[in-house]
Amino acid sequence: MRYEILGPLRLATENDYSFVRAPKTETLLATLLVRPNEVVSAHQLIDEVWGASAPRSASAGIHVMVSNLRKLLRSERRGSPIVTRAPGYLLELGADTLDAHEFLALASRGHVHVRRGQYAEAVTCFGSALALWRGPVLGHPPASPMVAWYGTWLAEQRLNCVETGLESELLLGRHRQVIARLYPLVAEYPLHEPFYRHLMVALYRSERVADALDVYRLARLRLRDELGLEPCRALQDVHRAILAGDHHVDMAPVPG
Repeated sequence: MRYEILGPLRLATENDYSFVRAPKTETLLATLLVRPNEVVSAHQLIDEVWGASAPRSASAGIHVMVSNLRKLLRSERRGSPIVTRAPGYLLELGADTLDAHEFLALASRGHVHVRRGQYAEAVTCFGSALALWRGPVLGHPPASPMVAWYGTWLAEQRLNCVETGLESELLLGRHRQVIARLYPLVAEYPLHEPFYRHLMVALYRSERVADALDVYRLARLRLRDELGLEPCRALQDVHRAILAGDHHVDMAPVPG
């Protein structure tokens, strides 16, 4: 089985997908999935599923949800992956897989290629990693604080893949190809300065100097309005280089 959390939580087999329909049971499974092969105490599971509003019957409720999950996840080959182990439960991955682990492995490989100056290979790895995402982690704001934290951390790893992948493409001379992808990114992440920098470099190398300077003005306006700050030094350096007509405007790769 393959557990997929990079989007709505679903369980994938060779021929089909299945879903956990009960929201609290889905939260319990997601909590076990972000800590696979580790014991999560029953007390912590109660906190993750109900928070401060846990009913008196919460312990029995956890037991029922675990029983239902065992039936859903059971296979003839290995039985149920959910094991009772004091003081709670753990989910044994075994030969099963988790898409988040695959994403992290591909991202790590991409950063290794960047450090080695193998930018084409890095772009391939980052592209494969990003293709695993079907939407926000679990597809909706998680009820569990542990899952919410993990989802935020994964989203940061995804953003880093996007950023470093685009930077690798620029270092390969693919400036014209990345422009169309960068404009939506500066709209989606209006305070993320590296995307402005990448877009300015791509536009400048594409002989679109006025557009590159417009991007800097937009970044400066947003940063001053939202944070009361000037653009970071890296962004200012690119701006000055463009104004000076420096045809060597470039960026050193950021180590992954």
